[in-house]
Amino acid sequence: MAQTKRTIKKYPNRRLYDTEISSYITLEEVRQLVLDNENFEVRDAKSGEDLTRSVLLQIISEHEDKGQPMLSPQLLSQIIRFYGDSLQGFMGPYLERSLQVFLDQQTQFRSQLNSLMGQTPWNTLNDLTERNMAAFQAMQRGLIDTAAQVVPIPAASTRGGKKSG
Repeated sequence: MAQTKRTIKKYPNRRLYDTEISSYITLEEVRQLVLDNENFEVRDAKSGEDLTRSVLLQIISEHEDKGQPMLSPQLLSQIIRFYGDSLQGFMGPYLERSLQVFLDQQTQFRSQLNSLMGQTPWNTLNDLTERNMAAFQAMQRGLIDTAAQVVPIPAASTRGGKKSG
């Protein structure tokens, strides 16, 4: 059975209405949908415009203001610098792949940690770190190779060189 997208309507008064449960919900409940891997979208109740990204960014912003933030000013500045850059289109997919590799490695690490018999946790952590670094470097090489195909590095110019003939 195909999973349908749950629709949440956002009204001008900033309230969020979950059409699946026919009730108003909070941003924290939207966050819980994310944690539960629910497939949903947030739509403007009047225009139908997709507001999912802005609501998710609002949740991130609120959580960054509480406790210990994950996104440092340096990281945020670096991300901002990519807007308008010729490689902007590659940044989103690159970050998604990087995070997926991290999550896969975290899952593998937890699995290995749970099945530890004779090894010390440090050996497992070192092995995992080495594999993680190798995967990250391979991903970076792939991004650079892809970027080089899209934006080729100019060859040495022959205009200002020797005259032929």
